[in-house]
Amino acid sequence: GQEDSSQLGDFIPDENLPGPVDAASKQLLKEQIRNALDVLSDREREVLQMRFGLVDGQDHTLEEVGKHFGVTRERIRQIEAKALRKLRHPTRSRQLRDYLEM
Repeated sequence: GQEDSSQLGDFIPDENLPGPVDAASKQLLKEQIRNALDVLSDREREVLQMRFGLVDGQDHTLEEVGKHFGVTRERIRQIEAKALRKLRHPTRSRQLRDYLEM
């Protein structure tokens, strides 16, 4: 028969790579988070995205976010608290909670 140039390692699954189900779940979660953030004002959404690293993967301090917006860190804390209260409202949080309990 023909010689195959495959190595044994070619047939061993890489445990570090997400499987198709994990990748799909992660994508669904991102979409659910995006939908949840749609109830926020642009400023509230951007504050949470910066604070929790939702855009660049880097969490930013209240001070850093405050400098970005040209306001105090206390004002950013207030904006963040208001945004999180909105997201915790039962009608808005149900979708994410249902997803995370799967």
